[in-house]
Amino acid sequence: MAWLTSLPLRARSGVRIAAALAVVVGTIAVVGAAPFVAGLASLSAWTILAAVAFSAVATAAAAWRWRTVSAGFGLPLTWGEAFAAYYRSQFLNTVLPGGVVGDVQRAYVHGRRHDRLDLAARAVAAERIAGQLVQVVLTLAILLPLGLSSPLAPLGWISGALVLLAVAAIAALALTRRGRSLILREYRMLRPVLSQPLTLLAVIATSVLVVAAHAATFVVAGLAVGVGADAGELGVVALIVLAAAAIPVNVGGWGPREAVAAAAFALAGLGAAAGVAVSTAFGVLTVIAVAPGAIGLLVNRFRSSRGRGIIGDGRPVCEALSERSESK
Repeated sequence: MAWLTSLPLRARSGVRIAAALAVVVGTIAVVGAAPFVAGLASLSAWTILAAVAFSAVATAAAAWRWRTVSAGFGLPLTWGEAFAAYYRSQFLNTVLPGGVVGDVQRAYVHGRRHDRLDLAARAVAAERIAGQLVQVVLTLAILLPLGLSSPLAPLGWISGALVLLAVAAIAALALTRRGRSLILREYRMLRPVLSQPLTLLAVIATSVLVVAAHAATFVVAGLAVGVGADAGELGVVALIVLAAAAIPVNVGGWGPREAVAAAAFALAGLGAAAGVAVSTAFGVLTVIAVAPGAIGLLVNRFRSSRGRGIIGDGRPVCEALSERSESK
């Protein structure tokens, strides 16, 4: 993948978008378009209300996490500012390719207010990295103990194999000078979080709440579609799909999420088509649930007197967050 990192930022974005579209097209080729239509048809008023409520919980928890991490970097942030900015960030991440434009925007606005774009970018990157690490650990902690008798056991076996591969990859990476440099850079990014026990505890607790709220939304989508599985089984599969959704190769969230949902549901004996239908319903519910962020963007736009547009240029923090994504 060295050729990808050598490309200009705009070219890398184009490659990611093309890859995401290819995954979606490939998924349609395998399961057909009917599951996508079924996912859309399953939506109702109660599913939308539930998704909005769970999204509010996830946003509140994520905003608290960001506020806690920012304080560790010496950049104060009020609760109201963090909550509104995180809603805007989630909306942009959901509707725009790549999944990081919203993070660039909130880092830019926060850093400009304190005249410290560098620290604001590091705080946002550290907050996202910490949240993703907690999500991975939580997912593995739930998947690995799955027993042989469980219908979801194949997901546990695959997770175990992925853990072994990841450990081997990290060990191999640590043997190279460039690899050690990357690992040390990630550690330095997280040091303000890891060095303070109360901050670390707050980050873990809020991250677990974020994952739980998003998983609950996925369960709502599964129940709406009418999948032949209980809420517990849907919750386990949701963790895998959420992990796939975090891969920065998507178009508004679409891409690996649908392909992984199809594979996970198939392995669990629920059918690949059902997985795509649930993933489709979940994707649409996610967009609707973060719609308050669009309202926040419009309000900010009309309040702005500097003519920077809704997002601002964001180039300084865009480079920092792009580097964080490339190091994964």
